[in-house]
Amino acid sequence: MSGVFRVEWSKAAVRALAAIPDKRVQRGVFERAAALATDPEFQGKPLVGPLAGCRSVRAVGQRYRIVYRVERGRVVVIVLAVGLRKDGDRADVYALAKKLVRLGLLGK
Repeated sequence: MSGVFRVEWSKAAVRALAAIPDKRVQRGVFERAAALATDPEFQGKPLVGPLAGCRSVRAVGQRYRIVYRVERGRVVVIVLAVGLRKDGDRADVYALAKKLVRLGLLGK
C-alpha cells in the first residue's frame, strides 16, 4: 500500500534523537524520518528475528539507522529507535532496539 502516512516517534526514539550531540546530525535524522511519510514500505529493509515486522533505513551519511514499524490500518509510521550502527557494540541501534523489545517497551 502506498500513500502518505503520519510519522510518530516513540519516547525511546525521541530520547535517542535528543542525545545526538551534533544538531546538524539531529536535523538530518529527523528529516530522513519525516521522509518515511511517503511509501515507507518501499524504503529501507525489513528486519528479522526479534525485530521482525520492523524496517530499518540509513540516515546521515549512512552511519545512523532509523528503526521503524508501519501500521497500515492506522496509516502511521512509528519511529522506534535511532542511533549509530556499531556492530557488536551494546550501543548499536539494533542491539538497543532488541533490548527495548525484550523489555516490552516497543509495544511489539
